[in-house]
Amino acid sequence: MRTFGFPEFLFILEAAKWTLALSAIAFVGGAILGLVIALARTSENKAAQWLSTGFIQVFQGTPLLLQLFLIFFGAPVLGFDINPWIAAGVALILNSAAFLGEIWRGCIQAIPRGQWEAAHALNLGYTALMRDVVLPQAFKIALPPTVGYVVQIIKGTSLAAIIGFTEVTRAGQIINNATFQPLQVFTTVAAIYFVICWPLSLLAARMERQRARALAR
Repeated sequence: MRTFGFPEFLFILEAAKWTLALSAIAFVGGAILGLVIALARTSENKAAQWLSTGFIQVFQGTPLLLQLFLIFFGAPVLGFDINPWIAAGVALILNSAAFLGEIWRGCIQAIPRGQWEAAHALNLGYTALMRDVVLPQAFKIALPPTVGYVVQIIKGTSLAAIIGFTEVTRAGQIINNATFQPLQVFTTVAAIYFVICWPLSLLAARMERQRARALAR
């Protein structure tokens, strides 16, 4: 039986690059789709509001693990060949989009109504209103909660281990099955997640404090 040593630690550590890669895919894809959802939620188009609200309710109201299962095991039933990379990426993008869309919807609606009314008085169209007035201000409000949510994305990638995607958690499972030393193995896994997530949590808290000081002036 193998014992947990430096080579085993390196194996788990190297898997962190796949955790970060999957997190980046989830954030970028989720940000693009989330912005569309946020704009749809705050638009005057009733159909867009209804569809975006339904999307958010479905993906916020069901567990991410279930979404992974449905995509990974459901796609072959529908005739689509899918691997763990694609399944994990799609599930995390859709899940992240629902949460980011709702975060950013709140940030957009936090812009004082006077700003909207002034833009309408200047006869700005919807595109110009969002591009030049609302979104630049909403972006500053959205930064702290968005950085904070990135931490949730990173931790959420651990669920991809269930479908065989080899990130930090899955690498830990593989090493644990070979060494039968769960305390050492999963303490290492937890430490790696902590090292990745802790600086982001500090950054989000610092941004929040800076924004609070700016509002107090």
